Amino acid sequence: MVSYKELGLVNTREMFAKAINGGYAIPAFNFNNMEQLQAIIKASAETKSPVILQVSKGARNYANQTLLRYMAQGAVEYAKELGWEHPQICLHLDHGDTFEVCKSCVDFGFSSVMIDGSSLPYEENIALTKKVVEYAHQFDVTVEAELGVLAGVEDDVQAEESHYTKPEEVIDFATRTGCDSLAISIGTSHGAYKFKPEQCTRDPKTGKLVPPPLAFDVLDAIMEKLPGFPIVLHGSSSVPQEYVDTINMYGGNLPDAVGIPEEQLRKAAKSAVCKINIDSDSRLAFTAAVRKVFAEKPGEFDPRKYCGPARDEMTKLYKHKIIEVLGSDGKAE
Repeated sequence: MVSYKELGLVNTREMFAKAINGGYAIPAFNFNNMEQLQAIIKASAETKSPVILQVSKGARNYANQTLLRYMAQGAVEYAKELGWEHPQICLHLDHGDTFEVCKSCVDFGFSSVMIDGSSLPYEENIALTKKVVEYAHQFDVTVEAELGVLAGVEDDVQAEESHYTKPEEVIDFATRTGCDSLAISIGTSHGAYKFKPEQCTRDPKTGKLVPPPLAFDVLDAIMEKLPGFPIVLHGSSSVPQEYVDTINMYGGNLPDAVGIPEEQLRKAAKSAVCKINIDSDSRLAFTAAVRKVFAEKPGEFDPRKYCGPARDEMTKLYKHKIIEVLGSDGKAE
């Protein structure tokens, strides 16, 4: 058993409370490798933004859970090296689907876990979530739950259709499970193809897809039922078209990739939404930079020469999200 506090990490309780009161959202960036982690920490340290390092079940299998623990500990020390005296860094399991996976993460030093029982019948979701909460809270680890279903694909999480969270269920669910935050479905979606072309309109000037707006009426109804309760948005990458265009220009094939407009995320960040998940955008930034190097320097084979530019591009992306979209800069001096 390793306590996250020994690693210098924090849970989400205090950072979420401050975010709700301050009208901003905490960035939750998924990472799978060293370059992504370096970029996240550099961007967070330079902007003094609290940050959640997110690890999916797939990323955990890819990177190895023991290595992840030490990478998180190293991230805290790296942040201090960069001049961030009191880093506010959380290590969070994204989309844990069993009690066993969540327990393992708690035991290995994660400071927060998500139990995603959203695909289960309502009562089974409550029972599973409650079991995880009861275990995690013994060690002051915070728990995120999910109510409603997001469409799209992210690692092992797949759903053809979304089902909006029902506001009439949220009080009962939060009360009976004891969860610390709640991921809801209001129209965001996993992956780089968040909407089918037939769900969108096309900008007559550019020909680009324009996605449908988020269901802010559902969010407002949930906030009315659970005033001040931490709400989470998954599937909130905006799929920057410059990265999609670069990837396609240099041999990629991402037709009609579309994400959540940043102005909608800014609006959400000013509400009770205090955690916004971003994964696909950093994958696109990484891939665009690597493809560009390979196209311009086809003889290059040193990973540092293409992973380095990819890291720099992700750092730029993360700082943009922190400052221009989420408003979390300067909130963790």
